[in-house]
Amino acid sequence: MEKIVKDVGDIQSRLIDHRPVLQGEIRYFIREFEEKRAFRECRLLENLNKMTSDTNEHDLPRCTECMHEKLCDALTRLEAANHMAQRIQQRELEAEQNTHLQVCAERRKQDWEEFQKDQSRLKEEVDEEHAKAVGRLSAQYNDMKKDLAKYSSF
Repeated sequence: MEKIVKDVGDIQSRLIDHRPVLQGEIRYFIREFEEKRAFRECRLLENLNKMTSDTNEHDLPRCTECMHEKLCDALTRLEAANHMAQRIQQRELEAEQNTHLQVCAERRKQDWEEFQKDQSRLKEEVDEEHAKAVGRLSAQYNDMKKDLAKYSSF
């Protein structure tokens, strides 16, 4: 009887309690999933490795060469632009200096005209003083002649 109870207990646990069967199925599913996942990840990593190798062997040298050509071209253009900018700066500086020279020349011309006016005015003053001095001397000599004429008539 004990054996029957035990058998009935086993039958009941198998019919009602599905945990051991489910756990076995779950373990099997997890094992299969991990194997397939590992296989899929391995394929993915191999594909990535192949893509990286192809890129390093083919695309990278081509891109490097293209980049070098483009950078050389850009450098040449930048040097030309820099040279043009320097020429423009030089022209502006020369124009500014020419403007400065013109301003200085105008200032010197004005100074020269003012100097000539001053000299003309001073000349007129000297001429006027000279004329006065000549007039005084002429008057003095005329007076002296008159005095001499008075004394010579004696």
